[in-house]
Amino acid sequence: MPEGHAAIQRDLDRLEKWADRNLMQFNKGKCQVLHLGRNNPRHQYMLGATQLESSFAEKDLEFVVETKLNMSQQCALTAKAANGILGCIRQSIASRLREVIFPLYSALVRPQLEYCVHVWAPQYKKDMEILERVQRRATKMMEWSISPMRKG
Repeated sequence: MPEGHAAIQRDLDRLEKWADRNLMQFNKGKCQVLHLGRNNPRHQYMLGATQLESSFAEKDLEFVVETKLNMSQQCALTAKAANGILGCIRQSIASRLREVIFPLYSALVRPQLEYCVHVWAPQYKKDMEILERVQRRATKMMEWSISPMRKG
């Protein structure tokens, strides 16, 4: 909406004035605009005399937000990080017993898979399959110790 565009530009102008008053400078080359939503007119914004560039995705605290709010990239990055940790566990731990691998999986891999999941909850089957593949890989790494049955 035009009034929303004007409000954002006013906020950017106030931010620029605040920075000048406090003798601070922005690295304007790192400032970008993420246009969200359908039919977004993609207004151009200025920070001082510099026109801000548009971005298709932004990453903050290892969480990726895309212009279309599609979380497929987030799922792929999460699976990649979790697989990397699984690879480290596989390389550095000689035992494959469940009693050894499962606590490592629970402490190191599972938090990667669950980080911000309430926000980026996978919506597509292919995204869920990517994450489930990590879990299957962890399960295949484990050897299940079978205790001998006691004779009564």
